Amino acid sequence: MLNTPRILLSAAFALSLCLFSAARAEEVKVGDKAPAFEAKDDAGKAWKSDDHVGKKIVVVYFFPADFTGGCTKQACGYRDDMKNLTDKDVEVVGVSGDKVETHEKFKKEHNLPFTLLSDDKGELATKFGVPVKVGAATAKVKIGGKDESVERGATIQRWTVIIGKDGKVAYKEAVKDAGGDAKKILEVVEKLKAK
Repeated sequence: MLNTPRILLSAAFALSLCLFSAARAEEVKVGDKAPAFEAKDDAGKAWKSDDHVGKKIVVVYFFPADFTGGCTKQACGYRDDMKNLTDKDVEVVGVSGDKVETHEKFKKEHNLPFTLLSDDKGELATKFGVPVKVGAATAKVKIGGKDESVERGATIQRWTVIIGKDGKVAYKEAVKDAGGDAKKILEVVEKLKAK
C-alpha cells in the first residue's frame, strides 16, 4: 500500500530543492561585491581570493569535470589565449568539483598555465549562485594513454564570472560554447577596460 502523504511530501521537498537551486543562480549579480572565498588549488595549497582580487581582473570559470570533452576544450581555450588575457592584466582560475589530485593530473596532461580550484563540496559555486549538484561521482578517463579512475564530490554547471579590480562582479553568465569561452571573455574584458 502506497503512503500518499509521504510521497507527496517527498515530491514537494524535491521540487523546493530544484527551485531553491535555480534561485541561487541569481544571488550574485553584476555590480555586486564578489564574495570572498578560499579553496584548495591543484597543488593542494590554500588559494585565497583576498590575495588576488583587487590586484588583477579575476576570471573564475566554473565547469563540470576534468577530462571531459567540453571541459577540456574550455580549459585548452583558456590555455591558448593565456598571453592575450595576461597582457590585459587578467588572472584565470578554473573551478570544478574534482579532487585536487584530479586537477593536478588534468593540468599536467593539458599543460594548463593557470590555477584550478577544487570545490568538491560545492561551497564556492554556491557562494557565487552557480547551480551545483553535490554528490560523489567516479569516472574512467584516459590520462597519459592509460585508463584511470577519477573522483569528484560535486558537479557544477558551466558559468563564467569576471571580478573587476574594484572587487565587484563585472560579468556573470552561463556558458553556451565551452570551446569559445576564452575568446568571449577576452572580448568582454576589452569592453570593460574601454569603459
